[in-house]
Amino acid sequence: MISARQPFLTRVGGRVCEVSSTSCKISGLSQTAKLGDCVCAETDGEEMLAEVVHVDASGVLVKPFHNDIAVGLGTPAWHLGRLTVAPDISWKGRVVNSLGHPIDNPRPVTRGIEVDPKKVRPPPAMHRQRIKQPVRTGLNAIDLFTPLCAGQRIGIFAGSGIGKSSLLAMLAEAQGFDTIVIGMVGERGREVREFLEDAAPQTRARTVAVVSSGDESPMMRKLAPLTATSVAEYFRDRGETVLLIIDSITRFAHAAREVALAAGEPPVARGYAPSVFSDLPILLERAGTGREGSGTITGIYSVLVDGDDHNEPVADCIRGTLDGHIVLSRAIAEQGRYPAIDVLASVSRLSGQVWSPEEATLILSLRGLISRYEDTRDLRLVGGYQPGADPELDKAVQLTPKIYAHLSQGIDDLTDTAPFEKLAQVLAE
Repeated sequence: MISARQPFLTRVGGRVCEVSSTSCKISGLSQTAKLGDCVCAETDGEEMLAEVVHVDASGVLVKPFHNDIAVGLGTPAWHLGRLTVAPDISWKGRVVNSLGHPIDNPRPVTRGIEVDPKKVRPPPAMHRQRIKQPVRTGLNAIDLFTPLCAGQRIGIFAGSGIGKSSLLAMLAEAQGFDTIVIGMVGERGREVREFLEDAAPQTRARTVAVVSSGDESPMMRKLAPLTATSVAEYFRDRGETVLLIIDSITRFAHAAREVALAAGEPPVARGYAPSVFSDLPILLERAGTGREGSGTITGIYSVLVDGDDHNEPVADCIRGTLDGHIVLSRAIAEQGRYPAIDVLASVSRLSGQVWSPEEATLILSLRGLISRYEDTRDLRLVGGYQPGADPELDKAVQLTPKIYAHLSQGIDDLTDTAPFEKLAQVLAE
């Protein structure tokens, strides 16, 4: 649960002096409130919790954590200090909102060690553990072409409606993790229970879900992945291996843009303010390996590319920060092949930690065959391909459909077979 810490012996207050549809200005707190502090306005027996997003001599600008702004001019407001999250081991199996309040049932959650979700910094670069341990997901396309390691951070890049959430649900079934933390940011309300109850029922007892649906305020949507990452860090520092899934990091960027623009920052790239591109690496760097002797956070982030443009500013910033990217293709999805992973466009920067030299040579050869197969698709459709004229193309035409069939899986088809052994059997048929 998130609480506000008041560092002063007496309450420091002010009054609302300006109200808009998305924010309020409060006079009298300029000398005490800092960016990120919490303010509580009281009116008609109700409280409005808000965060300070701008400070000047005339007052502080605050954005509420809830959409309704039920305050008027002169409403008293009190400075509460920093907001903290206090995860505990008993949170496993629970569903909380961005503020740490339980939303699965009325039973309260136990408070553990308090941390500020916005102020935590990743371990120093020279004190982090090296990444060494491979992770099996059960997904052939990933285990073969973009293998993962414990402590790696990878993005799933796709447009809308291509199967990101379904792929994340399959990854949530991966074995070998002590704890799974799922941050659902800006999701459709109906998908929350579907994801938790249908997609990942086997791992529910060791899963902590932090949920902020699409109808909530940008403050809640911006806070959700910070809270989820803080929960993951708590379990990592206990020595556990943690799987952190954030769906989607793009909606965090959208919420951060709304907050930044309300605070007066100028839009610099497709409406995004400069602070968005500094907030993203800070959040993403918090996942990964911890200090020597602690656990790891394997981060999987879905990235919703606007208009299927994989070079738009947010996607480009995230891709340059993560340790790899898995690209979902609309063309592959339209062919009915799921998960719609484009193995030619997907990269794992830590594949060298997983592949043997022989396996790396095989994957490079298979990529070449798939590329040749796709490059000659139009030629084959118009009848320009003649078997026997090009042995390499003959091989691609023979093997690529087998590879595609092997890579197609549903959520109930996850395999525990060694990926290269199964691939050898498929290619030999």
